[in-house]
Amino acid sequence: MVTSSHPELDWLYQTQMYGIKLGLDNVHKLLAELELPGPGMKFIHIAGTNGKGSTCAFMHSMLKSAGINAGLFTSPHLVRFNERIRDAEREITDEEIEAGLAKLRGIVADWSAHPTFFELTFALALDWFRKRGSPWVILETGLGGRLDATNAITPEVSVITRIGLDHREQLGDTLAKIAGEKAGIIKAGVPVVTGAQAPEVLAVLQQVARAKKAELILVDRPLTDVQIGLDGRHQSWNAALALEAVREADVRMPAILLESALKEVQWRGRFQRMRGDRIILDGAHNPEAAAALVKTWQAIFPGETAEIIFAAARDKDVAGVLEALNPIVGVWHFTTFRSPRAMPVAQLREILDGCDLQDVPITEHEDLSLALQAVSSQRQLVTGSLYLVGEALALLEGEASAFQASLQ
Repeated sequence: MVTSSHPELDWLYQTQMYGIKLGLDNVHKLLAELELPGPGMKFIHIAGTNGKGSTCAFMHSMLKSAGINAGLFTSPHLVRFNERIRDAEREITDEEIEAGLAKLRGIVADWSAHPTFFELTFALALDWFRKRGSPWVILETGLGGRLDATNAITPEVSVITRIGLDHREQLGDTLAKIAGEKAGIIKAGVPVVTGAQAPEVLAVLQQVARAKKAELILVDRPLTDVQIGLDGRHQSWNAALALEAVREADVRMPAILLESALKEVQWRGRFQRMRGDRIILDGAHNPEAAAALVKTWQAIFPGETAEIIFAAARDKDVAGVLEALNPIVGVWHFTTFRSPRAMPVAQLREILDGCDLQDVPITEHEDLSLALQAVSSQRQLVTGSLYLVGEALALLEGEASAFQASLQ
C-alpha cells in the first residue's frame, strides 16, 4: 500500500487486519501511556452521518482566522495519510509520522489486545498536536460515536451533523439506533450543537442531552447571509453548525475575519471542480449525500446531465445511491478502486439492473484510469465513494505514485 521508505507507516497499514473494533479500553490505555491529552488541550468533537468533514473544515478555517493554530483530525484521507492530521500551518510530515509510529510501536509491542489502525492513528494525532502546541483540536469521529476511539476525550463542545442510515451493521438498522450511537459523544454538562434532524433522531438527542444535563443547541436555519467556499445548500447548514459550535467554544473574531474564513474554506472531494469544471468530484456514498449532490448539481448546472463515473464500497446502500443519482445521469461509467472494500463492477451492474431507473448508456471499466480516459461529450461526475474520489484526485493531479490506498 505504501513504499518501503516508510516502514512504520507500512506497519500501521498492516494493523488494518485487526479490523474496526468499537470500544474504548485500548485507546484509554494507549493515551494513558502517552500522558494524553496534554495540559491545556481543548477539543471540539463532531459525529454524524453526513457533513462531518465539511463542518470540520468550516470550524478549522474560522479558528485559523482567529489566529489559533488548531489541530484537525479527520478520516479517511483522499490521497496521502498525512491529510488526516494537520494544524493551521501544515500537515504532519512523513518524518514525523515515522517517528511517532515508531514510538507507538514500541509501546504496544507486547500488548495482547493489539490497538487498531484507527486507535493508533488517533494517538499519533494527539501526540503530534501536543508537540505542535495546538490549544484547540477539532476531532472527527471515525465510526459512530459512543464506542469510537475519539470518544476517549472530553470536549468543550460536541457537534452532531445530519444523521442518516449508514454503517447499519455496526450501528443499528434504524435511525433511532444510529442516533443513539452518535449521541454517545454527548458528555455531562458539555453543550451539544445539532441542526435539522428526522423527528426520531431529534427525540434521541434530546433524551440523551437531558440525561447528561448537556445543553442541546438546535440550529434551525442554514447560513445564507454570507458567502461560503463550498457549493450546495447542505453546506450552508454545515457552515451554520460550525459557526454555532465556534461561538459555544467562546472563540471570538471580527466579523470581517469570520466572513473571510467562511468564504475561503476548502475541502477536497466535496463538489470539487477539476479541469475547468469539466470534472466534478464528490464522495457521496449514501442516498442522503447523493440526493444533496444532485440538488447542488441541478442548481449549478441546470438542465445538464452527467457522465457519472461510479464505484462503491461493498457495505453501502448502492441501490439507494444509484436511485438518488438517477435524475442527473446521462451515462453510467461503472468502475472500481484500489481496495478490497470495492464492489466488483459486475455486481454494480447487477444492482442497477434491479432498479427501475431511466434507460441510459452503461459502460464498464476495469479500473478508474480507463474510466477517466473515456471519451466524454458531457460533464463528468466522479462519485460513490471517498476512496474512489481520492484515487481520482491522485490521477488527475499527476500524483498516482503518491496515492496510498486504505481500508479505513
